[in-house]
Amino acid sequence: MGLCFICLQAPAQQKTNADSIREKMQWFADAKLGIFIHWGIYSVNGIDESWSFHNKKISYPDYMKQLSRFTASAYKPEAWAALIKESGARYAVITTKHHDGVALWPTKQNHFNVVDNTPAKRDLLKPFYAALDRQGIKRGAYFSLIDWSHPDYPGFLNDSSRYKVADDPARWERFQHFFQAQINEINLAYKPDLWWFDGDWEHSADEWQAKKVKEDILKINPAAIVNGRLQGFGDYETPEQNFPVSRPPFNWWELCMTTNNNWGYHPDDTNYKTPFEVISIFADVVGNGGNLLLDIGPKEDGSIPAEQIHILKELGKWNKKHAEAVFGTLPGLPAGHFYGPSTLSKDSVTLYLFLPDRSAGDIMIKGLSNKIKDVEIVGESQHLSPKIVGKISWSPVPGLVFIHVPGKFKDEYMTVLKVSLQGRLKLYRGQGGLK
Repeated sequence: MGLCFICLQAPAQQKTNADSIREKMQWFADAKLGIFIHWGIYSVNGIDESWSFHNKKISYPDYMKQLSRFTASAYKPEAWAALIKESGARYAVITTKHHDGVALWPTKQNHFNVVDNTPAKRDLLKPFYAALDRQGIKRGAYFSLIDWSHPDYPGFLNDSSRYKVADDPARWERFQHFFQAQINEINLAYKPDLWWFDGDWEHSADEWQAKKVKEDILKINPAAIVNGRLQGFGDYETPEQNFPVSRPPFNWWELCMTTNNNWGYHPDDTNYKTPFEVISIFADVVGNGGNLLLDIGPKEDGSIPAEQIHILKELGKWNKKHAEAVFGTLPGLPAGHFYGPSTLSKDSVTLYLFLPDRSAGDIMIKGLSNKIKDVEIVGESQHLSPKIVGKISWSPVPGLVFIHVPGKFKDEYMTVLKVSLQGRLKLYRGQGGLK
């Protein structure tokens, strides 16, 4: 993590037929929310994960000294899974290995791992995935393709490399065998529902043997899905931090975003997003047909910062109240019909409007051809009366719909209206006038 790929990546579906994976992607499309977990030795000093030594903010030897103080002494995977469940998330993605090469499982590949090289001395993935299973949450595995600690990997520091692949193909072949063997270990031991690759930008699809990597994963778990960072062999797109202004054209997409400014634990970073900000971003993502992968960064002992717990709990409280408008829905109205996010039920007869303005007043819908059967404030059992303005009896152009929302029914963070329609959603997309 650390770079924005929204402009750098080729469409994730360029080598995947969307129709061929639509069935297995359905749980992902319905899930809407995942929790990202960046946890590793970088949480000891509270510095940038891997990038801090790569960019020479700290020397590599000093970075790796954190191994001796990574304890996981307060790690409670059941509590983690319960918090994720409370947030409303349907899947969780944990960093099995970041670019520094330190694995959170006992890899058999004779490389750095928390069992052999840290005071934690245990597999940190197995109990977490088991806890997720008990909560009914899908397993996600972040895996860095690059490994700046491995002697056979070309890259190291941002201004120096060990060798060029073309000059020493045998060395690169050894690394190919190494990283693919680690992927196979994870796949066999933990069977992730979702693979979240990172670091593909440093080499081509052929050099990564991306096609083979995906095929090998699917041989063991045909239902597994893969993010868009496998050089064109992913199933969905993954913009990072920066929200798309318009709805992405991909079949499935996911915005990964931090709760403050950093992925891993940073005690110096107090710029946390408020629950209102997170919920506003989440509503915008869902309204545009995407998922939000919201990140937390536990401390080295496995405890989660109080600010992040607060955000997840408040998000969960809002999600519980408004679940029908969020989970299992379709993208809502196109831009111009409503000033705010919206979603649509799968049968297209119920429209959900998310009201960004917490103060209240009247909201407006343009170009709604359907008659409205009912308007209800989600979670409040309060019904409202819509008012049609400007409808000309002899014109097919629909009038404007105004709905007054009393301030006393406003949600603390974001109010949602449920608009029940007569028939499937039908929109007027013309320019006004007589037709």
